[in-house]
Amino acid sequence: MQSSAVLPVLFEVLPRVARIAAYIAVGVFAANLVVAFGLVERIAGLSRYLTSPANLPDEVGTAIVTTAASTTAGYGMLAEFRESGVLDDRATLVAVTINTFFGFVQHIFTFYWPVLIPILGREVGFMYVGARAAIALAITATGVVAGAVLLSDRNTTPVAVAETDGSGGVVDAAATSDGETTDSADADDTDDSLREMLEDAARSTWTKLRRIVPRLAVVYVAVTLLLRTTDLESFAALASPLTNLVGLPGAAVPVVVAFAFDTTTGAATIAPAIGETFTPKQAVATMLIGGIISFAVSTFKRSIPFQYGIWGPEFGSKVIAVNTGLKIVFIAVAVALLVA
Repeated sequence: MQSSAVLPVLFEVLPRVARIAAYIAVGVFAANLVVAFGLVERIAGLSRYLTSPANLPDEVGTAIVTTAASTTAGYGMLAEFRESGVLDDRATLVAVTINTFFGFVQHIFTFYWPVLIPILGREVGFMYVGARAAIALAITATGVVAGAVLLSDRNTTPVAVAETDGSGGVVDAAATSDGETTDSADADDTDDSLREMLEDAARSTWTKLRRIVPRLAVVYVAVTLLLRTTDLESFAALASPLTNLVGLPGAAVPVVVAFAFDTTTGAATIAPAIGETFTPKQAVATMLIGGIISFAVSTFKRSIPFQYGIWGPEFGSKVIAVNTGLKIVFIAVAVALLVA
């Protein structure tokens, strides 16, 4: 392929890869420090109501809390826990599923509240966001139930923070020769311990990034190049059969098509027709169907590069299958309830 075609793709992809790498670095570094400093008990307190019934160790609670602030950082923490043996593949899939609602929470403040609700109006906006929240919560609940049924001690290895040594945990202050500690010895040992923990966390983060970032860049470049030579409007052909199946007006088709490519554009497309062509429930159902169609596009454009970059193709495909499958199932249930 000519370099003139590749260079624009690189300029588009590399900033995105750099941004994702930065978030992953934060997540992996934080995961190591949380364990090393013994902060699991404090951070994971609330999330224990989810992790404990799901037979997941408390460490996973830190990733759940982090996901509410940054999905990428939360995934980075889970990747670190899987890599270090805290979670096996089955437990990681359960943890990723439980993360769903917390990943949704951050979008309330960054997109739904400031952008989507003003476009759709208060009634339809809150109905749509409420429906999406219920879907995300149902997926998280499914993850908890799956963990309770499918996981046991064989799938996880909790980190015994109190028993770790200077290679990654908290070290007791050194004693003097007569068995007593001095202030200077305490200070020296604390400084050494802190330095060692930071260095270990940095080494683990660098090792993770060296493996993930090149893979992330290659997949993103390949997918972006493919998108530029593929007619994605073929995915929109699914819109008409779905809207007809649930009895939505014919005007729903262009809205679904718009949603498939851009959520904001889809909302702006349907907003003027609410109250005339669409009832509030029909409008929400139409947007949710647009969400189903958009998965075909967004999975190809974003999920595959991101998940493959973090987990690799084999396990990344499992994560994508579980995430997409559960979203489609619960969106379909929500649509059925709205048009019933």
